[in-house]
Amino acid sequence: MVRTVVAGLDGSPESRAAAEWAAREAKLRGLPLKIAHIWEPVPAPMAQAPLLGAETQQHWTERIPREAAEGLRLRHPGVEVTIEHSTGQPAEILAKAAEEAELLVLGSRGLSGIGGFLVGSVGLAVVAHAARPVVLVRAGEQAADEHEADPVGIPSAATPYLPVLLGLDPAHADDSVIEFAFDEASRRSTTLRVVAGWNLPPYYTYGLSVDPDFDREVARQQATALAAALRPWRLKYPDVEVVEESRAGSAATFLIDDSAGASLVVVGRRTRRSPLGPHIGPVAHAVLHHAKAPVAVVAHD
Repeated sequence: MVRTVVAGLDGSPESRAAAEWAAREAKLRGLPLKIAHIWEPVPAPMAQAPLLGAETQQHWTERIPREAAEGLRLRHPGVEVTIEHSTGQPAEILAKAAEEAELLVLGSRGLSGIGGFLVGSVGLAVVAHAARPVVLVRAGEQAADEHEADPVGIPSAATPYLPVLLGLDPAHADDSVIEFAFDEASRRSTTLRVVAGWNLPPYYTYGLSVDPDFDREVARQQATALAAALRPWRLKYPDVEVVEESRAGSAATFLIDDSAGASLVVVGRRTRRSPLGPHIGPVAHAVLHHAKAPVAVVAHD
């Protein structure tokens, strides 16, 4: 089976930005791009309304994806672009599409109903269920935003990429998440910044025990654990410059704050199950909602 990069398209600015990002990623990976366009049926009474009839349906199901694909082919020569039309529940179809893709790219915000399928709840549902990496892209995201500024202070696709930012918990480091981040940094010939947040025991934080030596020892142990988790990957990817940052505090806050200077933010999602269904996790959830760069969520055991 030929692997592809898949982008969900509903015509919204978010999904168009996602398709552009996906085309750039497909070119970096040397893979074809598949545009997944899903028509979610509307109730019969609504479908007969003047603005929701057959003409509107044809516009959304045919013209929007066709014109988008044509534009992508022109702007990204060498990338094979195909369109796949589907009808049904967007979250289910997109999660299934992700199973057969190298990665799935979605807009992080969208419209509801006939206007678009990538609503926040749908995007989160796909992230929570997809077994393959999912990248969420905000409206207005451009290629230049992922690159360093030139000598006069203007970002340009001709300048080097900004670093890839990885959020990592050394105590639960998963190879698939680390490898994805190293691979993305290597593909972009850029630095990989790895951020690990940790907290002191509650009794120490609340001032019940004040011991600077203990603070320094915890910091040393955390930094050592982070270095150990990354050591084999440094050897596997000698071309990637790695910056390790072990800090006391909220990992989500650090990643959100640092995302403005990143070309891509990478976080993991554990695939554990619970009676309430799949969960994204608090760090990934916060980063998805507030990061200023595209966010890749990589599922792992």
